[in-house]
Amino acid sequence: MQLTPQDRIDDYTAKGWWGELTLDDWLQRNRREVGDRTALVDPANRADLDGTPPRRLSWSALGDDVDRVGAALLDCGLKKDDVLTYQLPNVADTVILALAASRIGLMISPVVTPYRKHELSYVVDTVRPRAIVTLAQFAGFDHAAMALDVAQGRDCQVLIIGGNVPDGAVDFDAAIAAADPSRAAAYHTAQPSGPGEVFTIFWTSGTEARPKGVPRDHSQWIVNGQMVAEAADIREGEVLLNPFPLVNIGSFGLVTPWLMHRGTLVLHHPFDLELFLRQIVEERVNYTIAAPAILTALLKAPGLLDSMDLSSLRAIGSGSAPLSPFTIKGFAEDYGIELCNIYGSNEGASLFSDARSMPDHTERARYFPRMGVEGIEWPDSLASTMIQTRLVDLETEQDITEPGKPGELRFQGAATFGGYWENPETTANAFDAQGFYRTGDLFEIAGDGPVPRFYRFVGRCKEIIVRGGVNISPAEIDDMLAGHPAIREAAVVGVPDDRLGERMCAVVVPVDGEAVELSALTQWLENLGLARFKLPQQMVTMDALPRNAMNKVSRRELREQVLEMLG
Repeated sequence: MQLTPQDRIDDYTAKGWWGELTLDDWLQRNRREVGDRTALVDPANRADLDGTPPRRLSWSALGDDVDRVGAALLDCGLKKDDVLTYQLPNVADTVILALAASRIGLMISPVVTPYRKHELSYVVDTVRPRAIVTLAQFAGFDHAAMALDVAQGRDCQVLIIGGNVPDGAVDFDAAIAAADPSRAAAYHTAQPSGPGEVFTIFWTSGTEARPKGVPRDHSQWIVNGQMVAEAADIREGEVLLNPFPLVNIGSFGLVTPWLMHRGTLVLHHPFDLELFLRQIVEERVNYTIAAPAILTALLKAPGLLDSMDLSSLRAIGSGSAPLSPFTIKGFAEDYGIELCNIYGSNEGASLFSDARSMPDHTERARYFPRMGVEGIEWPDSLASTMIQTRLVDLETEQDITEPGKPGELRFQGAATFGGYWENPETTANAFDAQGFYRTGDLFEIAGDGPVPRFYRFVGRCKEIIVRGGVNISPAEIDDMLAGHPAIREAAVVGVPDDRLGERMCAVVVPVDGEAVELSALTQWLENLGLARFKLPQQMVTMDALPRNAMNKVSRRELREQVLEMLG
């Protein structure tokens, strides 16, 4: 399915930003040219996750599995431009499924395993997938029953891998075993996908009440892969460790440079620090990603890193929260590992502060390259030639060109998406009059010289709560709390947390005479199907919520009051 206007495709292709390749073209090239090289490695604890022994696949074996799974999807009635949703852990089958979808022209719209009926129903209603692929049970939860419940009354199959298939679902393992892999190749030849067609619909949260689907084309993913590879200096055949589920640009951003540079992708699930470090040592990992809080904690654990052979690890990418100079300097000076400071979003607004562009450790923690601005050049940086950025005063909509004045960072270019899935009103509000994507994040210009070269992150215009690197929309939780019988009104805010960056605090105005306890409140939300990671960790009560002149809750003022109450 092509959503990007043809004139944009033609323009970006003429500029050399986009080409003629898809992700499947890279897979088939690797299959032909480095077939015996190890391509994909399961989590070492795979057997504990779902009872399946961990696998190691060569590029040749991976290509064969992709063809077989693609054929099985066709046998189940899926066809080009259908949407496929999966809710799976970060295992080899998930990567194979995503690549099989690419092979036969499906669009994938995955969700994290902690999602429950509330979140999954919204995704299914929005993108209308023809199938949901999941495990029967995972981590003690009956995913098959939930998927069947959500799919009921919709034109959507439930495909189960790993056995224990309930009535009403399809045994996808059996379908894969019975499939003729040559059918996928033949279908690809007859129904090829173009680089300007949608491959993924990932989900992002903002100030709106519900998540938004972000379609991304093959070309946008290829550009993203080029940018990540440039920032991390990823080289031919290197080993990449992905510790996060393949549901957003942060984790899937390792798939494209892996395909591009014909390396080895090592998977990890769920995040376990001891196992994560062991995989780095045993698999001789060259590059991985981790949250700032984890990296800082590692440096502060006496002797932990000193006891391990980390000589293979060149670099670590980190984002979702500010990196400290202490952390960047500590890894570089004590272990020879360079940290790459990453700012990015599913919409494709990305900046990378890496060892090449920012050799000074303190500057790398505080600043990002001011790319795509007239008068500033970043030698040997392909990324800087494919994007434009501007800083805009939110009150006047005028460009900010002087240092020290906060404004909203805005993007356009080869990696930036074109609009939200079937959401024209939100899409219109997401772009300014010049066609730049509004990130909703405040930056300021920094650095010396007539044209200062850096951006410094200031804060968020949007009100999302970032808990452990995951964006949570407060409006979504507000809406659910409004239905609680003992609550007159309620809102949630983020408060600082040393480990997670932010934790959620529910601010409750009880109905007269009613008592509300946090444990009962979270149980009530969980019973409604809300994912556990979205549950409030704290609660305070007030007589009334602060409101502005438009009678809207002032979340900024509310947060200030909560912080004062919490001391």
